[in-house]
Amino acid sequence: MLHIFVDPGQMDGDLLHVTGSDVNHIRNVMRLKPGDEICVHTGEDQREYRYGIETLSGEEVLCRLRFVKEADVELPIRVILFQGLPKADKMDMIVQKSVELGVTEIVPVRTRRSVVKLDDAKAAKRVARWQSIAESAAKQSRRAVIPQVQKPMTMREAVEYARQNTDVRLIPYELQALDEAGAKGTKEVLENMKPGEALGFFIGPEGGFEPEEIDMAAEAGIRPISLGRRILRTETAAMVVLSWLIWVFEIG
Repeated sequence: MLHIFVDPGQMDGDLLHVTGSDVNHIRNVMRLKPGDEICVHTGEDQREYRYGIETLSGEEVLCRLRFVKEADVELPIRVILFQGLPKADKMDMIVQKSVELGVTEIVPVRTRRSVVKLDDAKAAKRVARWQSIAESAAKQSRRAVIPQVQKPMTMREAVEYARQNTDVRLIPYELQALDEAGAKGTKEVLENMKPGEALGFFIGPEGGFEPEEIDMAAEAGIRPISLGRRILRTETAAMVVLSWLIWVFEIG
């Protein structure tokens, strides 16, 4: 079933006016017809709206509401990924997969070991691309919201943003000894989180974080943790954390 996001202003009583690029997708890609059903979210709440297609034209698809239900597809906590900017197109994959796994917000971070250097113009284009990927991934995985991709921040800016916007803050670090904060310690932190709280976690780029960056994070209450005995690629680490959250809050 096709899943789209709409602006609440497109809803008129029990009618929905689908416009823009979704019209082409409905008519020419999915080849839907009157009577077919689509799944709709506004991105503002957990409700899922089911509409039946009434009429199709070149500029608008008119749909009629059939029923509304609670989607219950989001994690009970907010999750902000602070991702050290990686090389090449790895960020595309990180955005896509982290959205599929339930992240709420993504903050690209310029760290000392980040190879990628973006001026304001390039950063704006990259963020627009990443936001588009986030929207596509949210539709594919039937999320109730589209996670926001923020503009790139410095490590210091990201640390301050995390301090102000999260309740629990973690930074996986390969030099963190397992006997200090290993699997049991990480598991305990996550399992003690309460619904409605916000988790922020930092992932380093290729080469990881500089010791000074770990110290900066620790001073702001960001706890160094270990993800196990193996060294993970930057595009793998965030997926491990998010998979762990799915286990803690949805499966375990």
